[in-house]
Amino acid sequence: MNRSIRIDNHISLKFLVNSDARTIFNYINTQRDYLGEWLPFVQFTHEVKDTKGFVDMAIELRKAKKDYVYKICYDDRMIGLIGTKETDYLNKNTEIGYWLSEDYQGQGIMSTVVDKLTSIIFDEMGIERIQICCAVGNEKSIAIPKRLGFIQEGIKRNGEWAGNLVFRDLIVFSKLKSDSHS
Repeated sequence: MNRSIRIDNHISLKFLVNSDARTIFNYINTQRDYLGEWLPFVQFTHEVKDTKGFVDMAIELRKAKKDYVYKICYDDRMIGLIGTKETDYLNKNTEIGYWLSEDYQGQGIMSTVVDKLTSIIFDEMGIERIQICCAVGNEKSIAIPKRLGFIQEGIKRNGEWAGNLVFRDLIVFSKLKSDSHS
């Protein structure tokens, strides 16, 4: 996978580096209510070292050529993250996860980025199936796979632990490599 991917004149994807931990933590810390509504990890992120552990893991998975996490940059400023998750090369499938800063919502950025990453995953990783799981009720996130031609497969009951003994159902969307050429 490429180290840097140009999406358009303003948007690019770049591999995470160790120094990104502080920026990611600052987004989480200053947008705790906004991001925490749908991202369970926010409540467990209390210090930069918590985020550093995630960044270190993402770098190790990339080095092992297992999963790839990118920072989404707008004019070289990080505004969110996107990446593959739990890639299964034997069965040729992966999941895409993502989040975007509140300040950049509603501009079509995430749809554009997910669409580009989907193409790269199919073309460069030899993957045949990509899934996106969205919490029931997270309409902004749900709109992205729908807009991009992913098929709703069903509901993963109690698919995500939101903390405080609360589980959320997840809507599972998928796209096959053969779907992208139809």
